[in-house]
Amino acid sequence: MNQVQQLHHKKVLVLGLAKSGFTAARILNQLGAFVTVNDSKPFAENPEAQELLNAGVTVICGRHPEDLLDEGFELVVKNPGIPYTNIIIQSAIEKGIPIWTEIELAYLISEAPFIGITGSNGKTTTTTLLFHMLNQDKKKPLIAGNIGTVAAGVAEKATPENVIVTELSSFQLKGTETFRPQIAIITNLYEAHLDYHGSIEDYRASKMKIAQNQTKDDYFIYNADQPLLAAFAAKCQAQLIPFTLKGRTEESISADGEFVYWQGEKLIERSKIMLGGQHNLENILAATAAALLWGGTKETIIRVLTSFTGVKHRSQFIVSWKGRKFYNDSKATNALATKSALEAFPGQIVLLAGGLERNHSLEELRPYMNRVKVLITFGETADRFADFAENCGVSTIAKAGDMQDAVEKAVGHSESGDTILLSPACASWDQYDSFEIRGDAFINAVQRVTEANE
Repeated sequence: MNQVQQLHHKKVLVLGLAKSGFTAARILNQLGAFVTVNDSKPFAENPEAQELLNAGVTVICGRHPEDLLDEGFELVVKNPGIPYTNIIIQSAIEKGIPIWTEIELAYLISEAPFIGITGSNGKTTTTTLLFHMLNQDKKKPLIAGNIGTVAAGVAEKATPENVIVTELSSFQLKGTETFRPQIAIITNLYEAHLDYHGSIEDYRASKMKIAQNQTKDDYFIYNADQPLLAAFAAKCQAQLIPFTLKGRTEESISADGEFVYWQGEKLIERSKIMLGGQHNLENILAATAAALLWGGTKETIIRVLTSFTGVKHRSQFIVSWKGRKFYNDSKATNALATKSALEAFPGQIVLLAGGLERNHSLEELRPYMNRVKVLITFGETADRFADFAENCGVSTIAKAGDMQDAVEKAVGHSESGDTILLSPACASWDQYDSFEIRGDAFINAVQRVTEANE
């Protein structure tokens, strides 16, 4: 771990614990900073705060004192989830105090280079796919970031022989200053998280920070099919690696209906790629380009693409049974994500959808509901989803009580050649504590039904 002299004896406030705040506070303390932690959870219920106190960190728990910044802090490291409308963050902005997320700290302490991946959709799949490619090629990758592993904790142990493949959210990137990945990827950019950012301009600017410090020695991989990203790329200093789904090009990486191409030469037939869907093709092109730029071999990349079935709960292939294919897309907690899933799969779809009622519109799904031959609904939105599907012309609609019932009904209404897809378009909290638990319930139900009917 690099010993960052600029942090030695610096007075730092870590706002919000959870995994990232705890890790940042611990590392800052080791670097010789004077660290104060402020977290809303009461001290008696806060084992992380208790551990930090025993290590010599000043801890303020159970409240956020409005005069906290009167202590003369020189830096704030905040949990990414804390909005910039927070009164302490607002005060820090007024006082001109730098505000970081732990991604900036991870970059400063790391002996290993970074590959950074962001985008509105596809971050996790691209990150995971790239990690597998580099790992099978023995490039010693480490995986970190928004995917669930705190980047600073990974960077703390990284060596110059490693590369840190890092999924980055707009929340994390907004709090960076000098962060500079040797390869930066933006998979795509749509409107999202406006409740946090306040405007689409701030959201876009936060995403684009991934490439702002890059130089001519670095690479920027971006979706050339989006004019906004193409215009941004034209202003970047890095070597540009565009990808496109609109047909073969002689530069960089591209795809048409039959093949993926690298620098104009055929790399792999699309029919041999295990990970399905047009939206996943963006992820495949981005990850493949990054792997090749990092010295990965075409043989290894092809081997991964013909075996990788996806990230769990994100268009995850489960099983092929009696001509039917089952996919778990429980991570689709809004209509936009389910729209991408419906667009991705060919043929007739038996769709399992529903969940927590947030009164959000389903209209984004309308152009794709002609792909749905059967709808199985469940949860609080079951009736509203059924009314919407009937209005879209879906002829067969059934309501299920739970996931087991939903899968049984889906199988009963399906036939060989159909895709049975869980893509709820709703959050899970009406029936399940998380989308992961909901997805696992689907996987278990599929296993029970298919094994019972062999």
